[in-house]
Amino acid sequence: MGSNIDALTTIFTEFYYWVTVVFMFLIHVGFCLYEVAASRRRNHMHTLMKNTMVIPLVTVTFFFFGWWIYFAFPNGPFINGGINFDAATGARPWDPAMGTNLGDHINGVFWAAFLLFSWTAASIVSGSVIERIRSGAFWILAVVIGSFAWIIDASWGWHWDGWMVKILGYHDAYASGVIHAIAGGFALGVLIVLGPRLGKFRKDGSPRDIPPHNPWLVTLGLFMIYTGFWGFYAACNVPLISPEVIDGQITGVTWTATNIYLAPTTLSAITFNFLMSLAGGMMMAFVVSKGDAFWTYSGGLAGIITASAGNDLYHPIQAMFIAGIGAWCAYKLHYWVERKFKIDDAVGAVAVHGYAGFIGLVIAGFMLWGQPSSPYDGYAAINPLGQLAGAVIMFGVLGFLPGFIVAKILNGMGILRIPRAVELAGLDFEASEAYEAAVAEVNEADKNMV
Repeated sequence: MGSNIDALTTIFTEFYYWVTVVFMFLIHVGFCLYEVAASRRRNHMHTLMKNTMVIPLVTVTFFFFGWWIYFAFPNGPFINGGINFDAATGARPWDPAMGTNLGDHINGVFWAAFLLFSWTAASIVSGSVIERIRSGAFWILAVVIGSFAWIIDASWGWHWDGWMVKILGYHDAYASGVIHAIAGGFALGVLIVLGPRLGKFRKDGSPRDIPPHNPWLVTLGLFMIYTGFWGFYAACNVPLISPEVIDGQITGVTWTATNIYLAPTTLSAITFNFLMSLAGGMMMAFVVSKGDAFWTYSGGLAGIITASAGNDLYHPIQAMFIAGIGAWCAYKLHYWVERKFKIDDAVGAVAVHGYAGFIGLVIAGFMLWGQPSSPYDGYAAINPLGQLAGAVIMFGVLGFLPGFIVAKILNGMGILRIPRAVELAGLDFEASEAYEAAVAEVNEADKNMV
């Protein structure tokens, strides 16, 4: 490790990321609780296992190729250069750094932090499609977004050398776009193909409200997500870096913490802004939803997501107001899209993550206009057009399109949606003795209606 100070820095960094990963695990616990609470009793175990199996499937695929993509694709490839094979050396599954290696203390915990981001992206999609998607189809979709689509957008816009940062001036310090907007767009693409739950819309097209089965579990799940999200913020930082590492010397002459782009920030700064954006989102959601508990909690999350793109640079009061705007937009857009396009997003994930993330990126373009996107010389500054283009790439190009296309393929193969009889009988009964009788009863009722 070289000198004693280098050794201490390495061990501190290793422990820092290990702790943030443990905190981020609570995000997935929260999603499991939240989604089970939002589903009806007859679908609880299916909902739980559908989301639980994201952990092993995305972990294995992210180990084999997802991590390599992050280091290999910052140039596009073929947008600002080709595939960076040299930079990706060390991220291949057979490389020494991808296993027990006393000479490398960082790769495993850094890999794990990004892996937890991957689980989060897949879990966001999971909530929106509950009670009607086949587990196998969802797991395929989870691998597509968790180990492929989102890590490409991270390589492009959440990497110190990413082409979007260099050329567009893209800035997304705490992932309004690179996790939330892409997951929301991906979920929307899947929902268009999947269709609504049976009974969600009346014959006249008006939507029925299907409230959470257990509001107390929703509360617990979302508060765990808040806690894990706070750890997520810390994981988006590099905890300690020396000034000579950065060519542009923006860090000055002292050691510092940096954001994902290696520009200086502090845990103090993001603590102010995380809590103020949570507060702004919750207050606005409480008002606009007239005190609805589900949307008050969800609005807090939408507020954090909206402000996340610039929460390394915003003043706390800015973060609060930006969060309020995002929560208001997420609530209004959710119900407008539901009525207008008959989209059944069971937990409001497209709105809370997708619309709020998109809006947060656009707002950051105006609020941070002219700020450096990176400490490196020659990179474009943050600007409205670059942020808008980035939002479209995240939500539309890498989110909506892959979700829609893969869902179309799965639907064409007849493996996307559960049969009508199964949906009515309940997904948890498929392995029970009562299941066949329930399906037969539903099928007989369908014949009588005809």
